Amino acid sequence: MSNDIETGAPKPLTATDLHHWLQEASPPLLVDVREHSELAIAPFPSPVLHLPLSESEQWMAELETKLAGVEALVVICHAGVRSWHFGCWLLSRDPHRSVWNLSGGIDAWSVTVDPRVPRY
Repeated sequence: MSNDIETGAPKPLTATDLHHWLQEASPPLLVDVREHSELAIAPFPSPVLHLPLSESEQWMAELETKLAGVEALVVICHAGVRSWHFGCWLLSRDPHRSVWNLSGGIDAWSVTVDPRVPRY
């Protein structure tokens, strides 16, 4: 799968589809752009690369190293808006990168996949 290079936007991905993808042999890298306080309330139940947007100056220089060799990544936030913007930004830097956005964010995950993840 690839992104629509013309729009430069990440592909939408439902929580249910992500849940199934995480069960496969080659799951995507999950990039969570929420703040530390949000992760404390509702951590994603799979390993994530945590890149809080408010701290971008701290991780920006190492971003390409952190993403080196990644075939597919899914960006996550609370409702899917911040992650969508981050996904667009990633694609503006590399339009051939495979980027998906968790539609509805961790909130959708809580509602449709795992109600043990607190909603906030």
